[in-house]
Amino acid sequence: MSTLTAALIQQTCSTDYSATLSKTCDKIRHAVARGARLVALQELHTGPYFCQTEDTAQFDRAESIPGPTTDRLGALANELGIVLVASLFERRAAGLYHNTAVVFETDGSIAGMYRKMHIPDDPGFYEKFYFTPGDLGFRPIKTSIGCLGVLVCWDQWYPEAARLMALAGADLLIYPTAIGWDPHDTPEEQERQRAAWETVQRGHAVANGLPLLAINRVGFEASPDPAARGIRFWGHSFAAGPQGELLAQASGDHEEIIIAELDFARSEQVRRIWPFLRDRRIDAYQDLVRRFRD
Repeated sequence: MSTLTAALIQQTCSTDYSATLSKTCDKIRHAVARGARLVALQELHTGPYFCQTEDTAQFDRAESIPGPTTDRLGALANELGIVLVASLFERRAAGLYHNTAVVFETDGSIAGMYRKMHIPDDPGFYEKFYFTPGDLGFRPIKTSIGCLGVLVCWDQWYPEAARLMALAGADLLIYPTAIGWDPHDTPEEQERQRAAWETVQRGHAVANGLPLLAINRVGFEASPDPAARGIRFWGHSFAAGPQGELLAQASGDHEEIIIAELDFARSEQVRRIWPFLRDRRIDAYQDLVRRFRD
């Protein structure tokens, strides 16, 4: 497949699981009506970003894969004939949970999963309390529309993750995301953070000669801790081409469905003129597997 119409769904989420998932499904239908054959959803899209605090009751949100959400989304993918990228809180076993992306094939079957590898632990983003680091590696998921290099949120800051997906044959990089600001940050600091987030991912597209989709949530979510400030998720979901060029971008404050036309043939053309994979000095990269070179 040389071209592909992709949709990125940027939305708010509420504590009402049924209402949130129904809204998502409606937006998927609208995206397909606009020609999308691939639809990508944001990180943990079935409810609020619960990692703002450490609370064992939040583990009740987790579900098995396959499970109720994958059953519903798989049936929708089958009905619409699309490849769908979802993001779920996976209950693998009692006391063992993952932040997991699931890819559905056009027949509704699960084509593959990716478990988030890099797990942050920062004020308002206490993910190490909830998520075990992934153990499936950086392996693209093969689908009828190509090999999808699916990564999740904090993974987007690591060039190694994108490169390993590219080396394993990914045709496209996809980052379901939940990232936002401390509302008390200055406007200047907020813009620096958002620009860095966009820049680093466009850099992954350039360095690997691949198109890239970044799907972020939007809107303010209060923290369960009354002393905390909550998070204003900054939206700005975007699609970039293999030279980092912006193909489509959402706003910072509205729910949106953005459509991007991806041309996979351009990846071949770009890699011919910028042959980064050819010129890698793999004989000199041994220290990359060290934590730090003292």
